[in-house]
Amino acid sequence: METILGIKGPDFVMVAADKTHAHSIVVMKNDENKIYKISDNLLMATIGEAGDTVQFTEYIAKNIALYKMRNGYDLSPKAAAHFTRRNLADYLRSRTPYFVNMFVAGYDEKEGAELQYIDYLANAKSVKYGGQGYGGMFCASIFDRYHHDALTQEEAYDVLKKCVAEVHKRLIINLPNFKVSVVDKDGIRNLDDITTQTLAAPA
Repeated sequence: METILGIKGPDFVMVAADKTHAHSIVVMKNDENKIYKISDNLLMATIGEAGDTVQFTEYIAKNIALYKMRNGYDLSPKAAAHFTRRNLADYLRSRTPYFVNMFVAGYDEKEGAELQYIDYLANAKSVKYGGQGYGGMFCASIFDRYHHDALTQEEAYDVLKKCVAEVHKRLIINLPNFKVSVVDKDGIRNLDDITTQTLAAPA
């Protein structure tokens, strides 16, 4: 019942995640943070089992921090995604698998912007845009229509607004609030949330 969205521009990656935490048919809270800062230029948006998302994300974040302490430099976004995917695959073949779907997003001076799609079966793919969860199914055509290689951050934010509006319109599950974060050469920033109120306000 959760949704995360990601879109990559020439020098940035923008991700959005709903802020709803629900158990069965009960909404527990509407201010859940599902986008985690892993390092100065790396973030992870995760959905799945509530305990699994927190435990697995913290495990990855601490190990990436340990790598920097030992070696004196951060993992690149691609390397961090491969490390994450490998750990997810190892746990999948154990007695304690993690049910976590995620986007790993980051920026590297040499490699540029990177957006990695990783699902709970440890499938990983570098993508220009994507969605996970029920809401992501309604956004593929919007991403395909509006994404282009020279995308600006303002255009990317508008695309995410179109996606959230479609989720609000077509998904029977109520996901009113989406947190939006962007990572680029200047680091990680949180943008204004996309909510039913902001979408209803005149442009």
